[in-house]
Amino acid sequence: MEFTRRNFVRTGLGAAGAAYLARGAAPARGPLPYFGLHPDIEAHPKAVFIYRTNVAHKMDVEAKRKAGLALAREIFVPLDHPGIPVTQRVILKPNATGIGGQRGLEQFWGVGTDPQFYEGLVLGLKELGIANLQFVESTEYPSWNIRGFNDINERLGIPVNDSSRRPRQLRECDQTNWSKVPDGVIFKRIPHYAPVNEPGTWLLNIAKWKAHSMGLTQAVKNEQGLVAHPFTSFCADWAGVLGVPDYMKPEFNPDAERYVKEAFARHVKLGYSRYTTTGSLQGDTYLAPITQEIWAHKTCDNQSTLNTGLNIVEGIYGRDGDGFYVGKDYMTNIVMFGLHNFRLDVVGLYLGGHEPGHINLYRIAKERGLTDTFNPWEIPVYEWVNGHAVERKLSDFPRFPLRTVYLPYEHESRLHMLDEPFDYDKHKV
Repeated sequence: MEFTRRNFVRTGLGAAGAAYLARGAAPARGPLPYFGLHPDIEAHPKAVFIYRTNVAHKMDVEAKRKAGLALAREIFVPLDHPGIPVTQRVILKPNATGIGGQRGLEQFWGVGTDPQFYEGLVLGLKELGIANLQFVESTEYPSWNIRGFNDINERLGIPVNDSSRRPRQLRECDQTNWSKVPDGVIFKRIPHYAPVNEPGTWLLNIAKWKAHSMGLTQAVKNEQGLVAHPFTSFCADWAGVLGVPDYMKPEFNPDAERYVKEAFARHVKLGYSRYTTTGSLQGDTYLAPITQEIWAHKTCDNQSTLNTGLNIVEGIYGRDGDGFYVGKDYMTNIVMFGLHNFRLDVVGLYLGGHEPGHINLYRIAKERGLTDTFNPWEIPVYEWVNGHAVERKLSDFPRFPLRTVYLPYEHESRLHMLDEPFDYDKHKV
C-alpha cells in the first residue's frame, strides 16, 4: 500500500517542476521508449567518476538544483533501442535524514543528501519520460520534512514509503520484500521496503559525503536505509544479533556469534589498526571495534542482496563529525558516481582525507568477495567534463579533511583523521 499521508500528485512533473524546466530547459530528450547510462559509464564499470560543481553557498537553492539537473542530463541518456524501459519503476534512495536544533536548521543541512540536488536529478529523469518513481527511506516521515524532501516529492508526484513496520507486516509481506542472503554471516533473510528487489525496478542510490561513526557514510551505508525496521538497525552491538525479539530470530544465522568472533580475532591477529581501541574518549562513547565488525558483516549481508543501477555521492558540500549533531559543513563542490559502490566509497574516503585501509568494512567486503580492492590507487578515476569522462590520476583532485569519530585512539581528539600510513601491499586480504 502506498503511503498516502498527503495527497500526492501522481502524474507529470507537477506545476513547480514544469515551471522550472520552462525557465531553462535543454532541448527535448524524449520521449523514447528506453533510457540508459552514458556509454562512458557503462564502458568503465569499475571506475569512479568525479564531477566538479560550482555552487558558492550550500543554501543556494537554484545553483544546487541546476547542478543536479545538468548532471542528470549528461549521465542519463534516451535510447531508441533496448535499454531500461521508461515505464520501469525507478527507486530513489537519497539520505533524507533531517535534524533541527538550537544551532539552527542551516547548521545541520549537511546531515543528508542535498534536497535541491536530488530534485534536479529527478527533473532530469522526468525529461526522459520516466514517470514511475518511488522514494524509499527507512528514516521517518517527520525527518524528511525538515529539509524539504516531502515538499519536493509532493510537487513532483513521487510516492513515498511508510517506514514503520509491525511484526504482522513483516510476517505477511505487507509492502515488504524478503531477500535470501547468499552465504549470510549474520542474516539468513533481509526485509526491504517494497518495491526494492522487485522485477521491473531500477535503483538509483543518491548518498551524502559526510563523516559518521563508521568513518564516512557514503554509497554502501546509504543502502542500509532500504532495510525495513527493525532490521535496519545494524549498529546495535550484540543486542542487535542475540537480543532481538522472537519474531526476528528465525531470520538470523544461528552461527553468527561464532563466526563474527572468529573473524574479529583473526583481524586482531593480523594487526589491523584501531582494533585495540576502546570505543570511548573523553567521556564520549562511540561504536567499539566489535560493534564495527558486526555492522560491517550486516552491511555486507545487505549488499549481497541488492542490484543497484547507479551510485551517486553528493559532495557539493561535505560534512565532518558523527553524521548528526556533531560536525560542520564545508563547501567541497564535487559529486562522485559509479557502478561499483565499494570502489566509489574507497575513492570518497581517500578524497575525504582518510586511508581506506583503516576502515573494517572495506577489508571485510574484499574477504567476502563483494569487491576486489580497498586500495584507492588501484581504482581508475575519471573527471566528468562536458558530458564525457576524461581520464585522471587520483592525485589530480584536492582532498578535503572530513574528520570523523570512528574508533579514536586515546591520544586523538574527538574528531580526528584516519590518515596514518597503511601498508596495502602487506594487507591484501
